[in-house]
Amino acid sequence: MRRGYGNIEADNYRWGVLIATWNVNSLKARLPRVQEWMRDVQPDVLLMQETKMTDKVFPALTFSEMGYESAHFGQGQWNGVAILSKAGLANVRNNFVVGEPDHEARIITADCSGVTVVSVYVPNGRALDHEHYQYKLSWMDRLAAHVAAIAKPTDNLVVAGDYNIAPADADVWDTKALEGSTHVSAPERARLQALADWGLRDVVREQHPEPGIYSWWDYRNGSFHRGWGMRIDLALVTKSVADNTTWSAIDRNARKGEQPSDHAPVLIEVST
Repeated sequence: MRRGYGNIEADNYRWGVLIATWNVNSLKARLPRVQEWMRDVQPDVLLMQETKMTDKVFPALTFSEMGYESAHFGQGQWNGVAILSKAGLANVRNNFVVGEPDHEARIITADCSGVTVVSVYVPNGRALDHEHYQYKLSWMDRLAAHVAAIAKPTDNLVVAGDYNIAPADADVWDTKALEGSTHVSAPERARLQALADWGLRDVVREQHPEPGIYSWWDYRNGSFHRGWGMRIDLALVTKSVADNTTWSAIDRNARKGEQPSDHAPVLIEVST
């Protein structure tokens, strides 16, 4: 039996493909932690965000020695997304496939053994009256167009990563504390709903309706230990994937210890 992760226990699962997404908040700073976690958990596919490095210095050889093919779309000290896979890696596409390329490295797509996976790092937005918020909304619109261009709702598709949006009030520790800020605004949530209307399902929430399931905690104010978190790292999947997802979890244990990322990995296991 696979171990329990944080406050989600893994029981009665069937073996399948384990897909994980993790905003590592600088792969250069946390490579040993990432390697240790990968050896322990053994994901078949890992989607990473905020690698914060160029393609030239991405440690592809290190991951290859661990048995993973890899694809990275980097930008230097900001952003950066990657896909690591033991389940094949083909048809890699950096950036959006429709319209003008985005000026930041925030999305990468590939095919992994019959499943198309997309690693996304949605812009933060900063504040509702900031131009970055409009960039965020536009980016989500472009993500919807990207999804529609690369797949049909009947295909096997996983669009996972750091969305910087909490889908519902149940996904934040205190709605009043976040009132009037990004991550919880109606326009942001409407963009998530547009993806749901197209055919993507929030499979982790479907399997875990209980409160207090978060994937991000601020480094400040002891937020992790106080339970002041948000669920903003999502695995959105099509029906065929959701119906075959036998297990899912948020690994809070990866948020503990020295110099952790402020995000925890999100995992889904899909039967084959």
